[in-house]
Amino acid sequence: MENTQSIWQIAAILIARLIFAAIFLMAVSFKFMDMGATAGYIAAAGFPLPLFLAWCAAALEVLLVIAFLTGAFFTPAALIGSVYVIFLGFSFHGPSHWAGNQAEFGFFVDHFTFLAGLLFAAVHGPGSTLAIRAGWRSRV
Repeated sequence: MENTQSIWQIAAILIARLIFAAIFLMAVSFKFMDMGATAGYIAAAGFPLPLFLAWCAAALEVLLVIAFLTGAFFTPAALIGSVYVIFLGFSFHGPSHWAGNQAEFGFFVDHFTFLAGLLFAAVHGPGSTLAIRAGWRSRV
């Protein structure tokens, strides 16, 4: 049985991949513009080695952008991105931040909607168009 996708499905998948890539590209761009500020934000959250962690986050985000744009290692990238996004939600916008600023709750919830999209993408893959077929195989 041949698995064919309609034009709107192909477009939706490609747009979703572009949105994922754009979000991580914006995040890494802000890091590269002022790595010291990112390190300060990480230090304020109580993490050790903030500059090292800022560079690690930037490297991860660059790899995620590449994976979402190319489709290579798409499923593991989406799963890793899922863990990363929920970690960020709890670490920087979790319950301990809500008393000081109610907007933090909204930021926290936004991470769960992003998580849902990434998990859905991990299950369904990068689509059949403009996708490099490299990575873990979950289906035959």
